Amino acid sequence: MGKFNDGIFGSFSGRVGNVVGANWRGIDVLRKRPRKKPGRVGTASQLEQRAKFSMIIQFLNPIKEVAGTYFSKETKTKSRFNLATGYNLKNALIDGPGNTFTLDFSKVLISKGELRGLEGGALAAAAGQVLDLSWTDNSGQGSAAATDLVLAVVYSPSLDLFQMYNPSTAVRGDASVQLTLPAYYNATEVHVWATVV
Repeated sequence: MGKFNDGIFGSFSGRVGNVVGANWRGIDVLRKRPRKKPGRVGTASQLEQRAKFSMIIQFLNPIKEVAGTYFSKETKTKSRFNLATGYNLKNALIDGPGNTFTLDFSKVLISKGELRGLEGGALAAAAGQVLDLSWTDNSGQGSAAATDLVLAVVYSPSLDLFQMYNPSTAVRGDASVQLTLPAYYNATEVHVWATVV
């Protein structure tokens, strides 16, 4: 892949012969036209990496709005969602027997930033599909303010469904919030992530 700045005719996109021009994240690039290699599937390690990547993408896609908005700082070459994908690919997968892998939910991150997170988080199931989420109000630590909005995401592995609670559910100063789940979450194990924005 070649990079060019204001070439003889300016930037261009499309294909000319075996060269493809494109604008990728604000950078004008030239690439060689890819060749199709029939029957080539890839090495064992390539297939494993593709499967891992696919697993992370399938997991994060339903909450792309969250990871794509609140994960780290976007760079010229990587979106926030790219950064979330890379982080979870590297840190949240557990290798299993026979080239299998699972998610380590305790290491999954849906957001990452400079704003101080919630401290002393606790979760308890209550009657009527309600989760009681509580934390210690750590307002005043660094840039943490009592008015920071709390965002929560609940995931059920057995249903393979997410339930998002927008950043208007509670504020840091509340120190607790009740999350009411839909009826079809009844008797399922869930994982919960909470962050502040």
